[in-house]
Amino acid sequence: MSSYKSGFGNGGVDYGASQEKGRVMEQVRSQIAVANLQEMIMKMSDKCFRKCVTSPSTSLESREQKCLGTCMDRYMETWNIVSRAYSDKLRKDSGQH
Repeated sequence: MSSYKSGFGNGGVDYGASQEKGRVMEQVRSQIAVANLQEMIMKMSDKCFRKCVTSPSTSLESREQKCLGTCMDRYMETWNIVSRAYSDKLRKDSGQH
């Protein structure tokens, strides 16, 4: 059997290759999302620790715990706002709605 595509029926498109490309692209998107999340957690931990823990010891004081919780909440909230704005801009620039 030949792998020749006549162009009839499916317009000469190799749907198997197209589906495989879609799967690969989805895997890449997923890996990027995981990398972005890891980066956010590292930055958040570093920034909040530096801000809230002034004298590291074997345990956190209650004010340090509260500061860390608030800092992390604000950091994630800000990250989400920026991420949404960036995604909206990309969609707008690419002509999607």
